[in-house]
Amino acid sequence: GDMRLAINDMAITQRLTPEALQPKIEKLNRSSAVVLDANLPPRTIEWLGEQLTVPIIADAVSAAKVERLVPILDRLDAFKPNRIEAEMLTGITINDETGARLAAEELVARGVRRVFLTLGDKGVCIADKDCNRFVKPVPVNLINATGAGDAFTAALVWATLRGCDLTETVAAGMAASSVAVESTLTVSPNMSAELLIERMNKILEVIR
Repeated sequence: GDMRLAINDMAITQRLTPEALQPKIEKLNRSSAVVLDANLPPRTIEWLGEQLTVPIIADAVSAAKVERLVPILDRLDAFKPNRIEAEMLTGITINDETGARLAAEELVARGVRRVFLTLGDKGVCIADKDCNRFVKPVPVNLINATGAGDAFTAALVWATLRGCDLTETVAAGMAASSVAVESTLTVSPNMSAELLIERMNKILEVIR
């Protein structure tokens, strides 16, 4: 039920340079938010951090690329690293809930407004300037784990645009992940706002 091998060629993202994006920056700044990941060239990520005035939501993508986000950590409205990516950024070993909370605290101290540190089937550590807690996972019918992280990020964005608080947002992410892993496909055909809200509310009954 988990990915064994992946091959990717992200060379095309090297064409997303500051020069290529400059004509689009006004349009980007009219958006409700901008979502980016560390596949972008380092120079582009830093430039976007300087030019964007709207909330930025970032996904680390991989431990090999996550350090590209260091220059803009203090510009991130929300950030979703996994355990290895958070360890790379903070230098903190994450073997348990305590380590996760320390790493999330460090990311908030470095300027990230909201942290959603995912630990797979162990749960999620959420943190902002007022809260740092570990949320246990909910039972899921695991068929295919591929795509669960992407679904979490998508729901994070969706919840942010709905004005959800930190706990509601993590519930949305966990709900989306649970829908994703129940399908043999990377993108579940069952995914919908209605199903997301239904599962989100059930999760909130448990984690609140």
